[in-house]
Amino acid sequence: MKVFKKKPVTSRMTRSEALVYKPVKNQEVSEIRLESGEVVIEYPMTVRPLIAAVARRLGKSQDLTQTRKLQLDVLGTSVWDLIDGQHTVRRMINIFAQTHRLEKREAEVSVTQFIRELGKRGLLGLR
Repeated sequence: MKVFKKKPVTSRMTRSEALVYKPVKNQEVSEIRLESGEVVIEYPMTVRPLIAAVARRLGKSQDLTQTRKLQLDVLGTSVWDLIDGQHTVRRMINIFAQTHRLEKREAEVSVTQFIRELGKRGLLGLR
């Protein structure tokens, strides 16, 4: 008979703790502002180790980084513009809610999800 071990509980950040952080942009990220006012973010992405190993075997050992682009819509651009290392997430939510006439909870969900997605891509960090 096998005994299953429980996975250790990882400490997760509480909601109130998350709202006091200040997002900062990754310095390797560049942005292009379109005529419409929207932003296109360009960022380097390293090739996965397995793919890099295959590329080396095929003789393609040149630069194994790729440049990715992400075009933000109007709402994403407005949040991106607020990311300056000075505004807390809570303050960004308040500004976003006022600017776009949203309920505070709706703005919180939108802004935090956007920040989470950018964080997963390595485009920003929290301090």
